[in-house]
Amino acid sequence: MLLQGIFPAVTTPFYPDGAVYYKKIEHNIDRYSRTPIAGMVVLGSTGEAVMLGDDERREVLRVTAEVAAPEKVLIAGTGAESVRETLRLTEYAAQLKYDVALVRTPHFYRPQMKPEALLAFYRTVADRSPLPVVLYTVPPFTAYDLPLEVITTLAEHPNIIAIKESSGNVEKVAAMVAATRHIRRSANVTEVQQAVTARMLAAPQANDNGGQLVSVSQLSAGAAVAERPKIKTRTKEVGFQVLVGAAHTLLDSLQVGASGGVLGFAAPAPTICFEINAAFKDNDLELARSKQSALAPATRRVVSEMGIPAIKYAMDLNGYYGGLPRLPLLPLSAAQKTEIEGLMAGFRN
Repeated sequence: MLLQGIFPAVTTPFYPDGAVYYKKIEHNIDRYSRTPIAGMVVLGSTGEAVMLGDDERREVLRVTAEVAAPEKVLIAGTGAESVRETLRLTEYAAQLKYDVALVRTPHFYRPQMKPEALLAFYRTVADRSPLPVVLYTVPPFTAYDLPLEVITTLAEHPNIIAIKESSGNVEKVAAMVAATRHIRRSANVTEVQQAVTARMLAAPQANDNGGQLVSVSQLSAGAAVAERPKIKTRTKEVGFQVLVGAAHTLLDSLQVGASGGVLGFAAPAPTICFEINAAFKDNDLELARSKQSALAPATRRVVSEMGIPAIKYAMDLNGYYGGLPRLPLLPLSAAQKTEIEGLMAGFRN
């Protein structure tokens, strides 16, 4: 699976009483689907996954998969503290035709999370997972940083295709890229070098005669629909892919070999994040650096310091539904809202 470009770390909206607001998930996912992002990450840290019950996580995955455009890569956060629970949710995501499973490091029993325990955990998950696995190391939340030697060893597993590295340490990103450069893999891509997703392949395809109207009377009351053009694919060498989670280091990370970013700041402002990546790919480093410099103060304050309540309020300012976080995360004060309004003024969609 090709994991290149920008992936918003999408939030989970709630009613004021704390119930999941599924209709607003539909609204947000539909809007993201109309942007040039590569895909979306559901039930990551920004999605408050640890605040949800198992039934809620499954319903969030289901609603998202139903609404997302078929060409967008869907990454499901399925990590739990045990192999068994991780695989249960991963198998459900596979049934919904998600493309990848994002599996965070188990960390509650931190003193016992030695390299051999993490190797056993991820190898067992990857051996049994019906989806390709992305390692997820997020030290700001887990207080556990997956060691480079463990990452390098796990990257050799054929079903572990990438890592989301959220420490913001560009030197570590460079070290990961260098240590895994020898890994050679290929992925199916479209003719324009975009990812081929499971839902894209499952969508009705045109026949070889060129997408004529075809009868679906066996499925409905004699209606006819225009099928999608037949997808033409090719293979692309991708190796082990490194995605970063800190928007303020996006350009620097791309320059040392990262393939893209899973970004909390892309939840309210996917366009500026996409523009930095696009300018880098076009080798317009002056433009990329200018946009990166403009973004850095806002993402540091909104995402790194103020967190999910601030991300959600920034979404409200940009036409997405953010709403309130779930307790014990607290809503913002009036002063904090005013500060965010100023920080986000230059990134309105």
